Amino acid sequence: MPVTVNITPQRCIGQRSEMLYGHFIEHFHRQIYGGVYQPGHPLSDEDGFRTDVLEAMRRIKVPILRWPGGCFVSAYHWKDAVGPQRNPMFDKAWRVEDPNTFGTDEYVALCRKIGCEPYICTNAGTGTAEEMSDWVEYCNLENEGKYAKWRIANGHEQPHAVRYWSIGNENYGFWEIGAKSSEEWGRLVLEAAKMISHVDPTAELSAAALSDPAWNLNLLMHCGRHLDWISIHEYWDMMPENNAPSPYEQCMAFTDRIDHSVHEVRGMLAALKLDGKIKIAFDEWNLRSWHHPNVHTIRQGVEKSEYITPRDKNDINSTYTMADAVFTACFLNAMHRHCDIVGMANFAPILNTRGCIYSHDKGIVLRSTYHVFDLYVNHMGDTVVDLWQTETPTMDVPHKQGHIVRVNTLDMLATTFSDRPGMAVSAVNKHPDSAQEIVIPLSAPAKVTVLTLNGDSKDAYNDVDHEGVKVTRRELGVCEGELRLTLEPHSVNIIELA
Repeated sequence: MPVTVNITPQRCIGQRSEMLYGHFIEHFHRQIYGGVYQPGHPLSDEDGFRTDVLEAMRRIKVPILRWPGGCFVSAYHWKDAVGPQRNPMFDKAWRVEDPNTFGTDEYVALCRKIGCEPYICTNAGTGTAEEMSDWVEYCNLENEGKYAKWRIANGHEQPHAVRYWSIGNENYGFWEIGAKSSEEWGRLVLEAAKMISHVDPTAELSAAALSDPAWNLNLLMHCGRHLDWISIHEYWDMMPENNAPSPYEQCMAFTDRIDHSVHEVRGMLAALKLDGKIKIAFDEWNLRSWHHPNVHTIRQGVEKSEYITPRDKNDINSTYTMADAVFTACFLNAMHRHCDIVGMANFAPILNTRGCIYSHDKGIVLRSTYHVFDLYVNHMGDTVVDLWQTETPTMDVPHKQGHIVRVNTLDMLATTFSDRPGMAVSAVNKHPDSAQEIVIPLSAPAKVTVLTLNGDSKDAYNDVDHEGVKVTRRELGVCEGELRLTLEPHSVNIIELA
């Protein structure tokens, strides 16, 4: 039965920030070393960056890139990774040696090469408020004090002008180096925010939070007046210890209430009358959690085969199917609908591990999720407008925890453009097997283009020398009265109306 999709472009839901398409990169496995940063590699530029990776990042117009962690940052001391003398450190979070050859200056260079805003996450585990503010001095002061002068001596006369700073990572978690109680956290964030704003009053500050009332209320009541952002993270298909990716249907169960944490944090911000001041930075998210067994546990792995070698399983490209693409589109649609309060989101990570780009010695693979960002960044509009359906088809799918979840099979989002006429509609068909016909009434004739991301099955994937998932383009000409389309099963579609 066709579903009628009514769009009212005159009713604006909100303006979407381009930072909803942000990304994240951490010193974990092959994300930095052996990933984006490979000095001496035939595909690397004069600064050691992989040119094929940079080009892929530019194509999806990465607006903001969070770094250096993640769990890594909570025992990271930035001063050891600037200047000519770089001494290796033992990374206590991931239990590997980091050579410290990629530090602040290299990170800022990476951001400049791809044209994005830097977003630095500070050490609130073993670090201090002073160490955090020293980092801001190094990056942002013109020439005052020893840290700005140190940056100049290191060959960077102009300030790095890092606007976005996060105080800490997941410091609420037992797994984090230097985890804090809610009372300890409120005190540290307050002092760090004070010192950072004394160094650079224009810096925008975030602090680690979660959808827990006790933690957030303590943080917001003590520090809310100093913050611009509140940071939340979520992974749905959890497998840090056992690398058992959920199949397609179970992944669709995760799309039920995909935005629950936004609703919960929004409520707390509103209750404290901070919803007009503080926005949500969903600055770590992905369908699938990273696989890193025997490091976030009481019993640590002893042999490297127990805790380092298994991380290679993150790089099995057949893991990243149309399930990942469909989930990613549903997440982005949800964040668009919350664009009044969610101003940033960072896919974690951008490269290798669970990233949308996979690098190998001879090139790269664009995983299914990469093409979702390509479609949204380059084709969706920046103004979210009202959309409603006459029917809401549903399906029952099994959750990973064993119960049955009823989810909508269609996820629709309509946008217009602030700088030109036209409309772009995201139409996601989550059903694993059945196509869905939709009808969109048109108030005026429109030239229609449909871009569809799909593969020959719900389990299709991309790998080295294997392209199972790709975007196809259909030019439908000028349509009048109504537009009828059939959405393939397990597909992400962008409908352009010009």
